[in-house]
Amino acid sequence: MVVFSQDTISSNKEIHKLLQTAGKQLNTLETDLSLQNAKKALALAINIEDNVSIAKSYNYIGLNIVEHSDYEKAIEYFKKGIFYANKTKNDTIKSWIYNNLGNLYSYNKNEYEKAIKYYLLSLKYAKKVSIVELTYNKINIAGTYFEINEFEKGKKYLNSIKLDITPLKKEYEAQFLYYSLNADYYLEKNNLKLAEQNYLKALSICSPKPKDFYIQHEIDINESLSDFYSKLKQYEKAYYYLNISDSLKEVNYDDSKNRKVKLLGQQIEQEEIERELLKVEAEKKIQDQKLLNIKIFIILICLIFLATLIILYSQFKINKIRTKSNIELKKANEELKIAKEKAEEASKLKSQFVSTVSHELRTPLYGVIGITDIIELEHKELENSQHLRALKFSAKYLLSLVNDILKVYKFEENQVFLENNLFHLQDRLETIKDSINNIALKHNNKIIISVDEKIPEYIIGDSIRLSQIIINLMSNSLKFTNNGKIEIKAQLAKVVEDVFYIEFKVIDTGIGIPKKYQDKVFEKFVQIDRREDDYQGTGLGLTIVKRLIDLFKGEIKLESEENIGTTFTFTIPFESGEKEKNEFIKNINVDLSQPKIYNVLIVEDNKINQIVTKKLLENYKLACQIAEDGFVALELLEHQKFDIILMDINMPKINGFETTKLIRQKGYTLPIIAVTAFEKEEVEEKAKSSGINDIIAKPFDAKQLFQMIKLNINIRSK
Repeated sequence: MVVFSQDTISSNKEIHKLLQTAGKQLNTLETDLSLQNAKKALALAINIEDNVSIAKSYNYIGLNIVEHSDYEKAIEYFKKGIFYANKTKNDTIKSWIYNNLGNLYSYNKNEYEKAIKYYLLSLKYAKKVSIVELTYNKINIAGTYFEINEFEKGKKYLNSIKLDITPLKKEYEAQFLYYSLNADYYLEKNNLKLAEQNYLKALSICSPKPKDFYIQHEIDINESLSDFYSKLKQYEKAYYYLNISDSLKEVNYDDSKNRKVKLLGQQIEQEEIERELLKVEAEKKIQDQKLLNIKIFIILICLIFLATLIILYSQFKINKIRTKSNIELKKANEELKIAKEKAEEASKLKSQFVSTVSHELRTPLYGVIGITDIIELEHKELENSQHLRALKFSAKYLLSLVNDILKVYKFEENQVFLENNLFHLQDRLETIKDSINNIALKHNNKIIISVDEKIPEYIIGDSIRLSQIIINLMSNSLKFTNNGKIEIKAQLAKVVEDVFYIEFKVIDTGIGIPKKYQDKVFEKFVQIDRREDDYQGTGLGLTIVKRLIDLFKGEIKLESEENIGTTFTFTIPFESGEKEKNEFIKNINVDLSQPKIYNVLIVEDNKINQIVTKKLLENYKLACQIAEDGFVALELLEHQKFDIILMDINMPKINGFETTKLIRQKGYTLPIIAVTAFEKEEVEEKAKSSGINDIIAKPFDAKQLFQMIKLNINIRSK
């Protein structure tokens, strides 16, 4: 008989409660709170030597760290969980942790062979646990095999749960994934009928919208059906499912209302046509009656009215033709109107898509760039680290590249602009080299940089756009070069009235570009034949290069010979930055006065953005207070005094515009700066009307934000 102390029983209950809470918080993405509770449970479990609870705690810690994208650390905690799980006879926790390791390698690291290894280990224990665990495990294995195109191996696992899937009535996700993967398999095997059946079966599981069912599954299956019918050229169905997918993504989009409006318009049009037809028929009857009367009158009176009869008949024919022409013209106008409305609607949806994607991509990039700035400020020993410089440069370059790819269609509308800044050309090229050196080493290539001594050390121009041009060209060269070299040359071409025209050459010793492609390489989505192991890309790289060089008012030309190499040459004008550099050095003043500590209220709902913004400002000796939403901000303003507010725009409960209006209505006049991932021109008008003083777009330079804060506070104090 085993006897437990009262303290041990109490600790077990506390551990169970903490782990249960951590699980719920993880499901609602409250990862910080979940992580805290999992760590508390771990401490208690270690204290009473409860190996099962220790393993569960490490499992939850690993899952939370996955959400923070620190995959190596997550793997470390999962393996600690396995260590303690293996000390127990609890097959359930062993199955969970091995399955979570498989998910990490499959979905996050894309290392599918390792993922399958861990899934198979999980399968060994899942067989002993329950049919539900076993079913999900086999579905994960099948999906991973599909990712590496080993469809027959994956299908074997799907077939093994065929008889088990139907009885699992409430396991909607398992049923959904089963039918969805079967559809992918049959589509790969070109069995379109079975593929369609399985896609529709998966869709039918989503339709009742089961509780806690992941809505992304419904979006994915509708997108899959749209792609499926598009391949079959059944565009009406494809468009239908695409509409459903878009409706799920855009909750404010009222598709049913638009369909009703369209139907009502068609009904009105049909009624108008019917009225016109009745009018024509009535007119015809009247004319026929008149004609009959005239004939009788002519017969009774005399032949003298024959000419009148001919004239009236001719007039009738003309009226009939005119009426018919008017009806046809009206119908054509209605069709043109409908087509115009559809085109405008499609254009609006496209703009909304670009804006949404741009916002969603900039938000995580803000975290990357912000945390890089924090590392640079907090660890001065890394200030000159080429790795940190390359990371920071690559993040900024990625932001610029994402923005341009998302807005490539705006080039025709002249909505992409250059931003001049002072930079060191040699340092910029060295940083570019560092950022792509790993690609060069992969193919045993050497990168050589050569800068003409006649070029000023510092120049003024858009360094980010120049970097984008050079990286695109060098990356293109690296893809087609093995055991060779890529050289970037910068030579002074000419000087005209203090404008330095610099000629850049990107030279490689690769396979060259066939002559038949040389006139097309700068067109959109054009891709030259590649190696089997080469990443195909978007086909937009050289298109963006050409458009950016046009923005610089420069020109580019191509010289290439097969099996010898390729040379891209472009010339861009820059201004000398030597004067600005010297003035900057002369005007550096050391402020010996006692610095004033400003109180900043940060209104931001995103946890990572809260951490980054607060830390960046604290490095500038600013006191910061966080408000998770607009209502919390209003409450804080009543009890504390702040010098300035940093206001996020896209927040739950109440957005930044409405929050600002309420602040102004309460009589607060302190400056408010909008900090948003939207483009400035998208929100500028609404920001101004709501009472916002200034706008800065994420990701931003910390120094730029600090200067903006000081400027706005100083303007107010004056």
